[in-house]
Amino acid sequence: MSNLAEQFNNPIPFQQPQGVLAQASSSREMEEVKGQIFMAKQFPRNVFQAEQRVLDTCKRPALAQVAMYQYPRGGQRVTGPSIRLAEAIAQNWGNLSYGIQELEQREGESVAKAFCWDLETNVRQEKVFTVKHSMKAKGSIKKLEDPRDIYEKVANDGARRLRSCILGVIPGDIIDKAIVQCNETLAGNSQGPLKDRIANALRSYKENHRVTQEMIEAKFGYNADSFTEYDYVELINIFNSLRDGLSKVDDWFNKDDAKKQSSGLGADFQAQVETKTEVIPNATNDIPIEQPELPLE
Repeated sequence: MSNLAEQFNNPIPFQQPQGVLAQASSSREMEEVKGQIFMAKQFPRNVFQAEQRVLDTCKRPALAQVAMYQYPRGGQRVTGPSIRLAEAIAQNWGNLSYGIQELEQREGESVAKAFCWDLETNVRQEKVFTVKHSMKAKGSIKKLEDPRDIYEKVANDGARRLRSCILGVIPGDIIDKAIVQCNETLAGNSQGPLKDRIANALRSYKENHRVTQEMIEAKFGYNADSFTEYDYVELINIFNSLRDGLSKVDDWFNKDDAKKQSSGLGADFQAQVETKTEVIPNATNDIPIEQPELPLE
């Protein structure tokens, strides 16, 4: 039972200000929840983009190495998605409220709650549990008195409940695809996150063909953040065509698009280049010859 419930069942006289503070705190929390629901309805998740973000995250070796847990039980090995993988999926799925809350701390134990709430579909998983302020060490029970030790004990015990809550809200097929992708990453069959590959492609276009990101986005009709695997394949095909001399930059991109969206930094750089013009005397007349442009990094 929470402190707020105890105050309701056993009212204490002459403590009206404390009740006012509790009511104000409750109203503030309610408004925060309403704000989260409103934002989730205003900006609903794109399921396909959310799935792609989850799979891209699972292509990172650092996450793939800690994505699964395992322990022996009854002569068999039990495996499953770890809390780290569950948190990564929740972060990329979007519009989720999840965490661990300590509801009450009593003598020798704490009452905590792990929850995960999909703000769009109103699907919620919640688990209330009790954590004893003690741990087993070297065959004996050690009582925890340091607040930090108690906090870490509640957090560790709550991590398993939180993982269960998250996995109960996220669609099961998304979890299965994430596990498969993590296994492929560990096996060395992954090419890396799509976002990183697109960034490398944009950098190669600029360094080798002077094609800016604005020119590429103008051709595709949307921002690079929305590029898919198909867009990445098309980028590679165009790059290979330019590299092999089968086409020219003007065949694919309009340089005026870069001029329309050029930044102030680019204008300053161009102004600095123009001021470095030298006049070299010629036999017939003086012809101004500009210094060659510096390569853009």
